[in-house]
This record gives sequence, C-alpha cells and structure tokens, in this order.
Amino acid sequence: MSPNCLPFSGLVPLSVSGAEERTARDARWAGLMQAAQAGDSRAYEALLRECLPLLRAICRQRLREPAEVEDAVQDTLLTLHRVRHTYDPARPFRPWIAAIADRRALDRLRGLARRRGREADLEAAEHVGVNGDAEARLLSADLRGALKGLPESQRTALQLTKIEALSLAEAAERSRMSIGALKVATHRAVQSLRRKLGGEA
Repeated sequence: MSPNCLPFSGLVPLSVSGAEERTARDARWAGLMQAAQAGDSRAYEALLRECLPLLRAICRQRLREPAEVEDAVQDTLLTLHRVRHTYDPARPFRPWIAAIADRRALDRLRGLARRRGREADLEAAEHVGVNGDAEARLLSADLRGALKGLPESQRTALQLTKIEALSLAEAAERSRMSIGALKVATHRAVQSLRRKLGGEA
C-alpha cells in the first residue's frame, strides 16, 4: 500500500485532508520501524526510502548547498541505523526522526561555520605584516616555514588550538596532553614564533 494513500471506501471522501494523510503515513512509518526493530530488512528499506523526502526537506531548512543537504541526510540515516533500537513504537515516529534530521543538519551548519571562519582567518593572516601579532599570523605562508622548526609538541598544540580552533578540552583529548601542558606548549610556540618573525619576545 502506498504510504500516502488510504484504502478506498465508499464511506470516506475520495480526497483526504493533509492531516489525515499525515496520520496514515505516520502510522505506516511507525509500523515499518517496529517491524525493522524485529529484524525485517524489507520493512527497514521501505521506511528509509519513504522517509527521504521528509529528511531532505528538513535539512534544506538549515542548509543551502545541495551537497551539504545530502551529507546531512546521510548523517541522519547513519544515526537512525545506530539508534533505531531506542525508538518507542508507542510514540509518533515522524517527530522522532525529524528531530534527528534537524540535529544532524545543525551539526553540518556549525561545521561549515567553523571551516569558513578558519578560511577567513587564513585570508586575513596572509595580509598581515611581519610586525603584526604572531597569533594573527599563525596561518601565513612565512609562518608555515617557521612552524617546521618547532618541537613536535608545540606544533601539535598550535595546530589544534589555533588552526583547528578546538577547545582546550578537545585539543587535550586529541593530543593526549594535559590541559596544562597544552597551554605551556602553545605559549612557548607563540613566543618562539614571535622571535623568529620579528615580533616582540
């Protein structure tokens, strides 16, 4: 049976309201999800196929670029696959999957903002003079050469905290350094670069 159609009956109008259509679709999706939880692969495939238009519509509300929309949809499907066992068949399915799609699209949007911010920093850094603040020039062409002379721990600290703009907690976890050691390494690296690039020590 089509997810968007109700069985024909002489007792109901030929055209159903949007609310009735959504109710019928939601009931079908909830049933398909329950069957998928029980191991029915065909039901799971049908559910994913029928949900795609909804997921794309939700992701388009957050994202403009078609490629990012599709990536967010794929992220949603992966999340659905990972957490499908947590769905409660007694609750409506559509709001549950819609919330997942919205979160994944928002994650993509935040990632885009971080990447674009780093790209803007790079463009600005390329135009800063030698006497500028070393922290503002961490991505300049001259600095890339200077970075090679730093100890590995200092290069790592700069990469994570300045270039990738991670929080200290995130950078510490990635580098397996303590937050204190990360701060010291970053400070020493910046001081060293200031000396090499002609800034204040």
